[in-house]
Amino acid sequence: MGIKANKHRGRNRYHGRGKKAGRGAGKRGGRGNAGMNKHRVMTRIKYMPKHWGMHGFNRHPSLRNVNTTINVGQLEELAGDANSVNLTAMGIDKLLGSGRITKALTITVSEASGKATEKIEAAGGSLEIMGDDEWEEE
Repeated sequence: MGIKANKHRGRNRYHGRGKKAGRGAGKRGGRGNAGMNKHRVMTRIKYMPKHWGMHGFNRHPSLRNVNTTINVGQLEELAGDANSVNLTAMGIDKLLGSGRITKALTITVSEASGKATEKIEAAGGSLEIMGDDEWEEE
């Protein structure tokens, strides 16, 4: 007996498989993501909410400005016994204002936040900002 004849054994031609169950991927509604915008819409909404579309934004690496930063609270242990710290020479770009400072230090850096400037001057220190010459107005 051949394969086709075997499929038709029993009371009717479907042999308990239904009309499309024996032909490819019919009963399960298609293969892969078939039907995601038709009969599997609720599955898509519930289980795959971020499957379609773009999410977030990334700037091109050549346009990114990533600073190496340090906080005011770390300056005293970085300075040790010295009265001045050159952060630019250490490869640090920006000074941020988190933490406390009690020692009067002279700090050289490319950029500093407003809060950091306030805290250093309140402790009796001074801040030397080494700006880029190309950005200064003439």
